[in-house]
Order: sequence, then C-alpha cells, then structure tokens
Amino acid sequence: MAKSGLAARLYRGEADLNIVGRRKLWFGVAGVLVLIAVLSFAISGFKLGIEFAGGNSFQVPASVGTLDQAERTVGDVLADEAPGVEVVSAQKVGGTSGEFYEMRTGQLSAEQANAAKTAMAQEFGIPADQISGSQVSEAWGSQVTSRAFLGLVIFIAVVSIYLVLRFEWRMAAAAIVSLLTNLALTAGIYSIVGFEVTPSTIIGFLTILGFALYDVVVVFDKVQENTRGITANNNVTYGEASNLALNQSLMRSLNTSVVALLPVGGLLFIGAGLLGAGTLKDLGLVLFVGMAVAFLTSILLATPLLVLLKNMDPRISAHNKRVLSRRAALARGEITPKGPRTAAPAADAPIDPDAAALAGAAPKVGARPAGKRPSGARGGRPAGGGGNRPGGKRR
Repeated sequence: MAKSGLAARLYRGEADLNIVGRRKLWFGVAGVLVLIAVLSFAISGFKLGIEFAGGNSFQVPASVGTLDQAERTVGDVLADEAPGVEVVSAQKVGGTSGEFYEMRTGQLSAEQANAAKTAMAQEFGIPADQISGSQVSEAWGSQVTSRAFLGLVIFIAVVSIYLVLRFEWRMAAAAIVSLLTNLALTAGIYSIVGFEVTPSTIIGFLTILGFALYDVVVVFDKVQENTRGITANNNVTYGEASNLALNQSLMRSLNTSVVALLPVGGLLFIGAGLLGAGTLKDLGLVLFVGMAVAFLTSILLATPLLVLLKNMDPRISAHNKRVLSRRAALARGEITPKGPRTAAPAADAPIDPDAAALAGAAPKVGARPAGKRPSGARGGRPAGGGGNRPGGKRR
C-alpha cells in the first residue's frame, strides 16, 4: 500500500515534522532577520507620509489625463514655484464628486501653496477652484504615534495577564516575544522596501496583534493538552509532546492563515492594484505582510521558545533526564517494556508519544485486575443465593 502524501498526513497530524528539535535553526534565522530589520531602522528609517512628516496635499480631477501625466505636471510646477519640494506620492482616489488624483508633496508655505495651485490650474487648463489643497502638520502624526504606542503597551499588558491566568508565565513570555518579533519583522519589511507609513499602516499594525496572538493561543492550548501530567510517566519529553502538538495543530493554523490572507490579498492586489483604490493599499499591505509573518512566528518561534523556557524548569528538566535514561536503558536491553516486546528506539530518534504510551502496558479501561475473584461472588451475583435458583429453600 502506497504511503499517503504530506498533505494527508498534515491533515491527520501525522507529518512528524521535527520543528521543536530544530529550534536553534529557527532562533538563528529569527535573530538574523531582526538584526537586519534593526539595521534598516537605523540606516534607512521609514518613508513617512505627510501625516507624520508634514506636507501638503493637492487634489486634481482625473479628467486632466493619466496619473503619470498629472504627477509630472505637478512636479514641474513645484520645481518652479518651490524649488527643493517634490511630489512624495500620487494615487487615484474616488469620492462623491467623482475620481481625482491626490498629490502629496513636502512642506510648503501658504504663499507657495497658493502659487502652486494657480500654476497647476493654468497647466491643466481648468479653473483654480477645481483644485483643492490642504496642509498637514507633523504634530498631528506625532500625536497619532504616541497614542498608538500607548495602545500597544496596554494591549500587551492585558494580554500578558490573560495568558498568565489562562496558561502560565512561560507561555505568556513566549507569546509576547513572538508577537514583538512579528512586529519588528513587519516594520523591517516596510523600512527595507520603502513602503509609506500612514495612519492606515498604524491601524493595520494594531490589527495584526490580535491575529498573531490567536494563532499562538491555539497552538499553546494543544501543547497544554498534550503535556498535562507529563511528569507522571517516563515515555516522552516535554519537547516531544510539544512538537506533537505543533504537528496536530499545524494544518489548522495553515488553514486559518490562508483563509485570512485571501480577502486581504484581494483587498491589496485587486482593490488597490487592479481597480486603483489607493486608499486601500496601506491597510491591505500591512495586514498581508503581518499575517503572513505571524503564521511563521507562531509555528517556528513561539512553541520552540516555550520548550526552551520549560526545559529550564527543574521539574521538567529532571523528567526529561528520566525519559532519556529509560530510553537508553531500553536500547541497551537492561530493561524490557511491559506488554508486547518491541524494539527499543534509539536514544536520539523521535518518539511517537501514542506508541510510547502503549509500551507502558497500562490496563485497559474497564478491564478486571488479575488475581482471585472476590470471595462470595459468582458471576457478579451476591453471595447467599437470591433469585430462583434450583435447590434453594422456599419460604
């Protein structure tokens, strides 16, 4: 009979992927990526929108031509009226009065903004009142940033308390580290590629917090189920039980991430890319990148980090040593497992906890213990007769 494929084994939780056992690799990769992100923060920084850096915005009717033509015209006007100020971004947006192009520029004085608006009207051949302009101060962006940071701190504090009460402090620590890594990598991608940071980007960052923690909590719930009372037997280490939990919940996490990424991808690639809805680009972009990174960090970082922290617990460390010692004794033939004789696994071989539990020869539920039957009982009937038995004394 042919072996089933990887997809089928993933659905059954039987893929036996050694994720926890390779935790040094995942930690190393995560450390390198975070270092690259931090260096990008220090060297390149972020491309801030006018809401954070300050600047001006001009809205031109889409009837003047294509977006590229309108951007070049506005750039030429700025070169004449305000040397050194350039068009930061240009996008096509829609409103109740129709479609128009939004041109965002650097900071202009009131006189420069009025002169640029008049020159644009002359170049486009439209009345000046059809071009609208606005100015944004960088103080507004600073206020949004401070409030977003305060919201992040409160969110992490509340979630930490919940995770400690629901699980334990080690799971809370692993989840928070995974979450912060997710935010750092997502921000690093923004810095390296040069995506513009807008208020929609901040909203997207706060949105992916819940999704990243949801995936981690799902995996940790399965880990807690597999490791409950683990020190009562010597069949499987904490890391092996956690790795089994990862394999059992991997397909669920993958399905959840794919289902979440599909509408966000449609929002980003179809809405912003094909249909030109530029206002959706910033929100869709951070959600797509953040959700994809959250899936990887919840699987490859959170649980391996949890195992690392749990192995520092003296009780878990002593249990792991007992398991490995018993396994080595089985391999040397010094002890034999109860029940059917099976070949002892190698000391470094991954152990199936279900098969190892069977090797413990635990009695089946409902089975009678070996030995004599209780005196006075026959066939489950009480001693002394009762019922219509032949030869019994009648009253």
